[in-house]
Amino acid sequence: MTSFVNNFGIILYATLIYATPLLYAALGSCFSEVSGVVNIGIEGMMTAGAFTGTVIAYFTGDPWIGFLCGGLAGAFFGMLHAIATVSLGADQTVAGTAINMLGPGIVIMIAKVMFNSTDTIPLEPSMKIPRLFRGVFDTSTVFGRFLDNVFANYASTYLVFLAVLIVWFVFYKTRFGLRLRACGEHPQACETLGIHVLRMRFLCVCISGFLSGLGGACVTMAISTQFRPISIVGQGFIAIAAVIFGKFRPQGALLGCLLFGFCSGLKVVLGGSSGIDMQLISMIPYVVTVIVLILFVGKSRVPAANGKPYIKAK
Repeated sequence: MTSFVNNFGIILYATLIYATPLLYAALGSCFSEVSGVVNIGIEGMMTAGAFTGTVIAYFTGDPWIGFLCGGLAGAFFGMLHAIATVSLGADQTVAGTAINMLGPGIVIMIAKVMFNSTDTIPLEPSMKIPRLFRGVFDTSTVFGRFLDNVFANYASTYLVFLAVLIVWFVFYKTRFGLRLRACGEHPQACETLGIHVLRMRFLCVCISGFLSGLGGACVTMAISTQFRPISIVGQGFIAIAAVIFGKFRPQGALLGCLLFGFCSGLKVVLGGSSGIDMQLISMIPYVVTVIVLILFVGKSRVPAANGKPYIKAK
């Protein structure tokens, strides 16, 4: 019984940790996709955020400055994507692919110049995002250890759940959210009502990059203690899959990210206690991603104007 409770607590803890960066990126993807711009460059934006957050925290010693700068780095690449797709009308899939190549390429080059290494940029424990409620629970008891595993999580985890509530409120309870959703459905009608569609889409893609950058910073400043070129590999696409699973809604994306986070948590427990090959266990989140896409990609209602460049009528 004790072993079961401990393992269950570890799975929940790992679920929350691994779901956090995915959820930041998924919320960002919701902004872009709902406004009508396909953004598959999430991975590149997360990589930029992971590198920038780590470097800024390394030099300043302040994790929150690093975390914020990670978001700003993602917003910069989001702006590049917006310029290409919204302002210039470039193919959105091609532009997103270019961001996924450009982001890692630039940060590896900068890492080589700054640290004479493209492998790792380590962080001291004090430079990581702080944990909340650490030491509050009595770990001498089984129940206390369970609560400590579940609730003594990083501050970024609590912030992302607050962000879900804020994004939901913005989407469905504000004028801005109504206009945002309308731009993804009927941009021509929006323009006749005085809504600046191109400006709205440009802003939403930049917000998408900012949130994705925060997600990338979470990976290197909470889950691990260092930046590596492979730190983000695959997570941007998993976040996009979570958005498709959640039907382009923030609350649905939350469920999708928790599902993928649970798969990663299961990987942690099975990897340390089973005789199954670790390579097979590591495949669990990616296999689940493929299954989710097969089952739900045809059932999700994509915004009507999603992926279609908007040309303002003269």
